Amino acid sequence: MARFKKTLSNWLNNRHILIIQNEEDFSEKGTYNFTYARIILFAFLAFLLVLALSFYLVNTFLAQWFDPRFAERETREDLVEIQLSVDSLEDKLLERNAYIDMIMARLEGDTTSNQEDMLSQSNQGVQVTQDGESRVIDSLFKSEFETGGGDFLLTQSLRNFELRETYFFSPITGYISAAFDPKSEHYGIDVVSKKDEPVKCIADGTVLFATWTQEAGNVIAVQHQANLISIYKHNSTLTKEIGNFVSAGEIIAIIGNTGELTSGPHLHFELWYNGNAVNPEEFISF
Repeated sequence: MARFKKTLSNWLNNRHILIIQNEEDFSEKGTYNFTYARIILFAFLAFLLVLALSFYLVNTFLAQWFDPRFAERETREDLVEIQLSVDSLEDKLLERNAYIDMIMARLEGDTTSNQEDMLSQSNQGVQVTQDGESRVIDSLFKSEFETGGGDFLLTQSLRNFELRETYFFSPITGYISAAFDPKSEHYGIDVVSKKDEPVKCIADGTVLFATWTQEAGNVIAVQHQANLISIYKHNSTLTKEIGNFVSAGEIIAIIGNTGELTSGPHLHFELWYNGNAVNPEEFISF
């Protein structure tokens, strides 16, 4: 047994020389010293390296081919992401529906129960009742105007700063006969112009509302980007319908004198941004 160990030790530790020669002239190209023990050590380390690399690849890049749980795990993660997206879209849809209901109710002249509270949904959020009706709560907006809240108007002006960086077409050319005055519930401006003057859209958007109401006559509202809605009232004729896409500067109506709340041909123009009425004169030159 001792002789075998000695023989094995000598075999492992005996030094050998590997000489590489040119086949044609037998010139020496290189020599390498080695022992079998060193070769076995290097082979073992190479085996461990290959094993570790294979394990890493099987659990990362090659998992879809070698791991039977990969497809199930990926499907589960996709389902979670889809569910989160659906929940987010559902919340946004409810908010958008409440926002549209508020605008339509305003255009139809509905000033009953909490209609003024609906003017600031971006401040207080949306509540949906069990029967599906949407209501916007905004006591802050109403109390600020009742008490002459100048600080609130200043805050709104600062929030609307990003609108100043956007170019808007003038809906019509004329002189302003009535300015923006939310304290007296005049949420837009009245512009007097020539007879049969065309009314143009201030920016690209989609027609949200186009109909006749008792108070405002022929009314058309356009939904733009960034929760911006423009409203055009008292028109004699509307040239667009609900769902039509309109470009900036495109004719959407003709100035008129329709509806009960008018005393002569003019355009009543309103801008609503994030559920709040803003002064059109701050962003458009008439």
